[in-house]
Amino acid sequence: MRWIGLVPLIGLIVACTPQDVPLPSRSAQFENYPERLLKTFEIGCDGPGEQFQRLGNRVFECSELLPPDTTAYLILNYDGYPQDLPTSVMRLTSTKNSTGYRVDADLYFDVPRRTGPAVQVPVESETLDKALTALYQAMGGSPAI
Repeated sequence: MRWIGLVPLIGLIVACTPQDVPLPSRSAQFENYPERLLKTFEIGCDGPGEQFQRLGNRVFECSELLPPDTTAYLILNYDGYPQDLPTSVMRLTSTKNSTGYRVDADLYFDVPRRTGPAVQVPVESETLDKALTALYQAMGGSPAI
C-alpha cells in the first residue's frame, strides 16, 4: 500500500476530529461493524502496483509492489526469489466480540522464496501506528491494546 499516500488521506479524515492523543495502537474497538473504515481502506488501495483482496468476511488486505532498492534489499537479505517480487502488505482483521468489533492491523513485507514458504518481515513504524490510531478514532473506534 502506498503508506506515504495513505498518510495524507488519514490527515484529511482526521483534520476535523478532536485531537485527543491516545497511545498509538494497531488495534481498535468499535461498537458496530466498522464498515466505513473497511470501505475507506478498500478505496485507498487503488494506486499503481496496489492490489486489494478480501480474504473471507473478516480479513482485508492491501498489497503493493516496492521501490527497486527496497525490493533488492529484501530479496538479498531474505533469500527472495527475483521472479516473484516482494510486496508491502497491510492487513486489517475484524473480529466480533462481546463489546462490538475489534480491528487489528498487520504491516509486513511479504518476501516469496524459491524454496519454502514466503517470509513475512514485520514493519515497525511509530509514524504508521500513530496514523492508524488517528484513522481508527476518525472512524469511531477506540484504540485497543
